[in-house]
Amino acid sequence: MTNSVQELLNKFEALPDDERQEAAIALLRRVLRDVPTELPEESLVAAADALFVELDAREANSGPA
Repeated sequence: MTNSVQELLNKFEALPDDERQEAAIALLRRVLRDVPTELPEESLVAAADALFVELDAREANSGPA
């Protein structure tokens, strides 16, 4: 992983949850726009499930707000 990618990820991780979610959505839109073929709905659902599991785990580990 390059230093610039690692720096981007570190900055992403430092964002508040709502901004991190907004950034993730924007990145996914850009990535999916460049995908030459249509993704199966099952793949999109699995990716969304994995994202929400990760967000739930982070929220649970952050303790009370």
